[in-house]
Amino acid sequence: MNIFRHRPLGLLAPALLIAAAGCSSADDSATVAVPSPDARTAPVCRDLHRALPEKLDGRSRDDPAPRSAYTAAWGGPAIILRCGVVRPPKMIDPKVAEGGDADALPGGVNGVDWLMEKQSDGTWRFTTANRVAYVQVSLPEGMSAQDGTPVLTGLAASVKKAIPKGIASMR
Repeated sequence: MNIFRHRPLGLLAPALLIAAAGCSSADDSATVAVPSPDARTAPVCRDLHRALPEKLDGRSRDDPAPRSAYTAAWGGPAIILRCGVVRPPKMIDPKVAEGGDADALPGGVNGVDWLMEKQSDGTWRFTTANRVAYVQVSLPEGMSAQDGTPVLTGLAASVKKAIPKGIASMR
């Protein structure tokens, strides 16, 4: 069951304000594991790649190695986007749906639902929900969870344009 399907959209900003600051696994090396989306997901990820902004939160786009239509990056250290990732396990965790897991909070920014996760190493990751593909955004070290709001705001129009609402594959 997708916990976001019947949950009203909430603002991610309040959740970000109560979350503790953290850092991300993204670093200056700009080498990223490329997802392997299925046949249904790959075309929308390629559409997203073409729709992504050249600037995000004041950072210029500088895509990571290896070059792929399923990854993008901005700045250095980089904000990393990966499209076609697998569903995060916490997305189906009932504790998250009820707001009982402080390390994983659902919310929405400008019409796009996201799961905000604080990783065990203190980094922050955001994954879209209620879209036909999972899009994952990781903040670089030194950016707090609150810094995610302008990043997600800057990506919302591209996600809405390229990734239709719906349920992503269960893989």
